[in-house]
Order: sequence, then C-alpha cells, then structure tokens
Amino acid sequence: MPAYLNSIRDIANKYSPEQIEECIIQQVETGANVCLEDEAHEKVVADLAKAAFVKTLMEEEGLSLPEALRELARRMRLITSHARPHR
Repeated sequence: MPAYLNSIRDIANKYSPEQIEECIIQQVETGANVCLEDEAHEKVVADLAKAAFVKTLMEEEGLSLPEALRELARRMRLITSHARPHR
C-alpha cells in the first residue's frame, strides 16, 4: 500500500466523518488539528478530506476499508487523467 494511504486509512478507522470535518475546520482556521499533525498544511487538509471521503463510503455505502480506498484511488486516477492535456 502506498505510504500516503496509511495516514488516510488510520484516520478513517479512528474518526467519524463529523470528527474529520471538524479537524479540517480546525486545520484551516488555526493551522493545527487533533486528527493529523506534523505535516504541511496543504497535505493535512488534503489527507483529511480523503479520509472523510473514505469514511463516508464505509458508513453510507457499506464498503469495507479496502473497497473504499480502491474507490478513492479510482476517482483520483479519473480526475488526474482528465486534468492532463490531450496529445
């Protein structure tokens, strides 16, 4: 598993979507939060948002953690492929 997914997996396992959202708000407003520390501000917000997406898939769609992580990766690849200039 890629290293960046480890923190997303850990956050999604530990916190509810509401708690993750509160951590995002704390990070944006104060530059710190209790969910994820010791990273660059932009990376923290991005990882928290990804973890919130994964946790929501788990709770609302009934996906397992591996399934939710695969769906996150699929959607990220889709966005990345659309962002690349066509040749």
